[in-house]
Amino acid sequence: MDVLDLEPIKLNGVDFSQQRPVVIAGPCSAETEEQVMNTAHDLAKRGVKIFRAGIWKPRTKPGSFEGIGSEGLKWMKRVKEETGMYTSTEVATAQHVYEALKYGIDMMWIGARTTANPFAVQEIADALRGVDMPILIKNPVNPDLELWIGALMRINQAGLKKIGVIHRGFSTYDKTIYRNLPQWQIPIEIKRRFPNLPVICDPSHIGGRRDLILPLSQQAMDLQFNGLIIESHCTPDDAWSDAKQQVTPCDLFEQVLNKLEIRDAAQTTESIEDLRGQIDKIDEEIFEILAKRMRVSREIGTFKKEHNITVLQAARYDEILKGRIALGERLGMSPNFTKAFIEAVHEESVRIQMDLMNNEKKA
Repeated sequence: MDVLDLEPIKLNGVDFSQQRPVVIAGPCSAETEEQVMNTAHDLAKRGVKIFRAGIWKPRTKPGSFEGIGSEGLKWMKRVKEETGMYTSTEVATAQHVYEALKYGIDMMWIGARTTANPFAVQEIADALRGVDMPILIKNPVNPDLELWIGALMRINQAGLKKIGVIHRGFSTYDKTIYRNLPQWQIPIEIKRRFPNLPVICDPSHIGGRRDLILPLSQQAMDLQFNGLIIESHCTPDDAWSDAKQQVTPCDLFEQVLNKLEIRDAAQTTESIEDLRGQIDKIDEEIFEILAKRMRVSREIGTFKKEHNITVLQAARYDEILKGRIALGERLGMSPNFTKAFIEAVHEESVRIQMDLMNNEKKA
């Protein structure tokens, strides 16, 4: 079983385990000194304690703005001196770590592309060895929970204990309303495995649009996430990167933070316990029905073996998949959920039938 040796993330006036939501805000990229300082002062006036700005920007293709570089760290230092806010930025190499430390950055995060590369994470971990500061790790670009946990372990084994994660969604080829699919079950699972691990939501990168920041932030709060990291720019329409997903400091509060409902995680009533009891009973019934379905699949497998029929019948599977998705929609379930469920059931059915075929060969 994977184990992390964690300590609470506490900055003076900010406690990740006690405050909800902890808010980290600032522009996607540090562009000019004026832009950084204007945004920082506006956010500080509204009570933001942790300022974020991208100094180095890993981009998909060359030619895009890839960050102002170390020059921007001077502006971050000025932000800290003039506003009292803590400063944070993304690091992707050991050199980034050394530069950020030199200018007094208070917190660093590892980006999604970097998390996907264990060699890069290890390089950063080695550069951070002996440093006592909070480190946040974004999920990898693809929905690989174990890769995400591996990055956590590398940083932790370098001696850093103030660790949290950022959920920024997962890349997809499918057309959706999101820039990156939320796939909430993955951060839920990482929270289940490591209950003391702070989880921060990045609604800016999940949604890719300003109008999605509030609903995504609300979902994160309802799932008991600890905080939000939101991109905020003094003039977002003029931003050099990710303009569509940034909001002004004023809009951040008026259209997002002031509208959030923060519900008590410990609050419960007898009625909700009754409902949970119903869920437990229904889950038992579902598994009993699934076991019955697998027994029928085994009988079908026996028939196929006796009549020399291949296990996979592509046309039949396609018919099942389309029919069940349509049925799920009529019953109020999302196509993505129904598809994933049927794929999992079919995978288990195929496994059972393949085992029957393999046993025959061994005999």
